[in-house]
Amino acid sequence: MGVWFNKDDYVIDLKRVTVCFLIVYMAVLVGTDQDFYSLLGVSKTSSSREIRQAFKKLALKLHPDKNPNNANAHSDFLKINRAYEVLKDEDLRKKYDKYGEKGLSDNQGGGQYESWNYYRYDFGIYDDDPEIITLDRREFDAAVNSGELWFVNFYSPGCSHCHDLAPTWREFAKEVDGLLRIGAVNCGDDRMLCRMKGVNSYPSLFIFRSGMAAVKYHGDRSKESLVSFAMQHVRSTVTELWTGNFVNSIQTAFAAGIGWLITFCSKGGDCLTSQTRLRLSGMLFLNSLDAKEIYLEIMHNLPDFELLSANTLEDRLAHHRWLLFFHFGKNEDSNDPELKKLKTLLKNEHIQIGRFDCSSAPDVCSNLYIFQPCLAVFKGQGTKEYEIHHGKKILYDILAFAKESVNSHVTTLGPQNFPANDKEPWLVDFFAPWCPPCRALLPELRKASKHLYGQLKFGTLDCTVHEGLCNMYNIQAYPTTVVFNQSNIHEYEGHHSAEQILEFIEDLMNPSVISLTPTTFNELVTQRKHDEVWMVDFYSPWCHPCQVLMPEWKRMARTLTGLINVGSIDCQQYHSFCAQENVRRYPEIRFFPPKSDKAYQYHSYNGWNRDAYSLRIWGLGFLPQASIDLTPQTFNEKVLQGKSHWVIDFYAPWCGPCQNFAPEFELLARMIKGKVKAGKVDCQAYAQICQKAGIRAYPTVKFYPYERAQRNTWGEQIDTRDAKEIATLIYEKLKNLQNHEKRSKDEL
Repeated sequence: MGVWFNKDDYVIDLKRVTVCFLIVYMAVLVGTDQDFYSLLGVSKTSSSREIRQAFKKLALKLHPDKNPNNANAHSDFLKINRAYEVLKDEDLRKKYDKYGEKGLSDNQGGGQYESWNYYRYDFGIYDDDPEIITLDRREFDAAVNSGELWFVNFYSPGCSHCHDLAPTWREFAKEVDGLLRIGAVNCGDDRMLCRMKGVNSYPSLFIFRSGMAAVKYHGDRSKESLVSFAMQHVRSTVTELWTGNFVNSIQTAFAAGIGWLITFCSKGGDCLTSQTRLRLSGMLFLNSLDAKEIYLEIMHNLPDFELLSANTLEDRLAHHRWLLFFHFGKNEDSNDPELKKLKTLLKNEHIQIGRFDCSSAPDVCSNLYIFQPCLAVFKGQGTKEYEIHHGKKILYDILAFAKESVNSHVTTLGPQNFPANDKEPWLVDFFAPWCPPCRALLPELRKASKHLYGQLKFGTLDCTVHEGLCNMYNIQAYPTTVVFNQSNIHEYEGHHSAEQILEFIEDLMNPSVISLTPTTFNELVTQRKHDEVWMVDFYSPWCHPCQVLMPEWKRMARTLTGLINVGSIDCQQYHSFCAQENVRRYPEIRFFPPKSDKAYQYHSYNGWNRDAYSLRIWGLGFLPQASIDLTPQTFNEKVLQGKSHWVIDFYAPWCGPCQNFAPEFELLARMIKGKVKAGKVDCQAYAQICQKAGIRAYPTVKFYPYERAQRNTWGEQIDTRDAKEIATLIYEKLKNLQNHEKRSKDEL
């Protein structure tokens, strides 16, 4: 593979030292000298649930409502509230771990709080219920796609119906514990997740299973009705054995390696009920529930996973995909009966389950960087390609990890295989297993690795094991994600999502934003050609709004390729130059129009939103019009009677959506130039044209293809408002039209 990263683009010196001067307004900001983790009494390894529980305990004790005679109650509560607001948010928590409070200067939440009653009755409704798993955005998909059956309650803390349901939901969870997973999602904390799942009322109850569309529950909210509904989705069978099928059924199952649980009873009584048998079946072969004593007795008597020896390990791992449990002497995992379901649940993934005793061959585990009990997936290439699991030792988490890992291309790294001098590019995630944002990032890396297979290799390095290697690269916070491409190093600063990682890599491969220096700024921007235009972002690396803007700026630049040149200049590195350009704030976004004889000219962006769409619309608004304004006469002559393909924007000047769409339509006009003409009709000025065209709303986009045989005077309506999507639809229609004309000629 050739080198596709330019040396000057986004090169990051990992040993740089960033100095940030902050002005603290004590009247507004909530500051504290005490560490946020210490304030809440939690460790850095604490999960979201543990942080929530710790905060609730403190909130009930320290709330001003309960301490009316304490003059410091309000300020003390603000401190713990601020700590909670930061640590519950994945991105803010990462910034705090990396920079401390100075990294949060642009995000000063925590200044408002609820009454004591809210924290007592509404906050963390299900946090103290072991049978109910509170899911957040980071772990939801992995959980419901694990292969287990999930019944999830989407609720809002302020919803009275949600509180009415809570006691029943707890009783129901205990009733079906083990048969299926019972979950809860707090839509007050995870609004985006709830919107994505189509939740528009509370409480909303959904059944989830991998490969199956979610099923919403519409029945009454009694425990009996909930149990009945859940049982309909338990995929288990109970076989009635009799003299005619007994021997054959037993032998067939044994041949397939499947055991039997048989209950012998007479017609007169002593039989398990049909629902108990179904539950027991579900517990043994799919999920789990009651008849717990029978269930646990049977699960403990099932054989343990196969023990692999050091002599055969490499050969066994080279021919099959494996999920291996590594232990040192006694196998603690054998105490968890749930894990014995893995063999059945991973059968369709062609993953074999085994275990390896590191005390019998310490060198083998040491070479794999395994120094404590854990589990790992081996991908069928011996010990070269494997990934260690760093999540929860819970069935659904292990299932999700195994399924994701065998189909992805993420490798566990160490000193022996670290790609320091590798000719091929690598993305390396420096992390610590105790760090929750690190664990949340790992599934996203697996998703991204599948899209970039053959272009970029992915690896993870555990800094708690390889501290020296991490120190060599000056890793000061976790996770730190870096792309190595021979001598070039690029640090990823975006959100922990596969989509943004892919965008980051795409931008490294095909940079859409030009990194400017004072010299190149003068050559490319100041002395630009008369028909060239530029958008430039003046930023500083320590500035939080600048960090938020950067991925949006790159995303915007990709949509403007060929229309507007996009650049950025680092004002920390080139401070004197930015001062000379009169840059007084960061980020400062400027549009440089086509050159004229006038003095040095630019337009500054003063909009509230700095997302890719808003910035693109703003920039396109300065470009000269590429579409054609049509009158009744020109519409009739050129569109209805002419010999060209047309796409028309029917609009009204007073219409807000029309004004927002106008720059997008201009972008479309430039994209299809030479193949399709773009026109605009003002329906306020020429109402009669729009009435004849059947226009009932603004804006309306219609495509008028030129057909030799007959003209479509009504046009074909296009509903999307995205320039690329409209262009794609038009090209598809033109291709179909050409194929139709070709067939007509062939028939003649």
